[in-house]
Amino acid sequence: MTGFDRLTTDIVLVVDDVPENLSVLHDALDESGYTVLVATNGESALARARQTLPDVILLDAMMPGMDGFEVARAMKADFATQHIPIIFMTGLTETEHVVAAFEAGGADYVTKPIRPKEVLARISAHMQAARLMKQARGALDAYGQATLAIRPESGRIVWRTPLARQLLEAFELSLGDDAPAAVATWLASAIAERDEGRDVPPLSLARGAKRLMFTLHDRTSEGEWLVVMREESGASVIEGLAAAFRLTAREAEVLFWVIKGKTNRDIGDILGTSPRTVHKHLEHVFEKLGVETRTAAASLAINRVRALGEG
Repeated sequence: MTGFDRLTTDIVLVVDDVPENLSVLHDALDESGYTVLVATNGESALARARQTLPDVILLDAMMPGMDGFEVARAMKADFATQHIPIIFMTGLTETEHVVAAFEAGGADYVTKPIRPKEVLARISAHMQAARLMKQARGALDAYGQATLAIRPESGRIVWRTPLARQLLEAFELSLGDDAPAAVATWLASAIAERDEGRDVPPLSLARGAKRLMFTLHDRTSEGEWLVVMREESGASVIEGLAAAFRLTAREAEVLFWVIKGKTNRDIGDILGTSPRTVHKHLEHVFEKLGVETRTAAASLAINRVRALGEG
């Protein structure tokens, strides 16, 4: 328990090692109706953030010991706190310091000396964006959507719904907070294609007879991209092909991927075998189906699948 009502109170964590700054910000935020938490160094800031999950963090860039940039990177690397907007407070206005603030995961920055009205305006804007994102995440969770939010610059997964986590683990693609390499590469290409006004094809990753599809959805106010996942399984189709044509399980799998237009090399990669072995299985399939070509085998199989209501 944190001692305050999370349902009615917006919480701001202020991190600064100067008592005068803390006092000014505390009074301004308190008068505006926020619950204000304070921390005077990086270590206590991380602990308070993990414990209370504030809605927004005001973070001093330059502190002794662990500076604000280090704190921000640590928060963004922690799944529990990485969604919290961070507004840097800094007297450093040089370009490299501003860039460093954003590279560390900052959503915004204000310069010192602090102007309370400006800080309140920035907080209000980010609070609203965070609230909308929280509502959207809640809705996705409630409706069982498999969705990822990925930061394209770093390839890091900012958040994911429970179903998305389950699918990534089922396909052995779970890499902590890093998006799988194939997904990160596809995302960069997909964003470029969308920016040029072209249609973005989904990414398909196969594991046996199952495929995991990734579709680019939209960009959030925080700059992450939403990627929707769905699983497609050919297990029932493969079972139907095996029964209809008296095929072995492996022969049915080979025929399934022939229907999908895959080459022998592709099928070998999917099934973890050599193209030569795939060719041998395919010879047996041709014999059992009474055909001589891949096209004829695929056509006959597709017609049978449709007849069974599986296509």
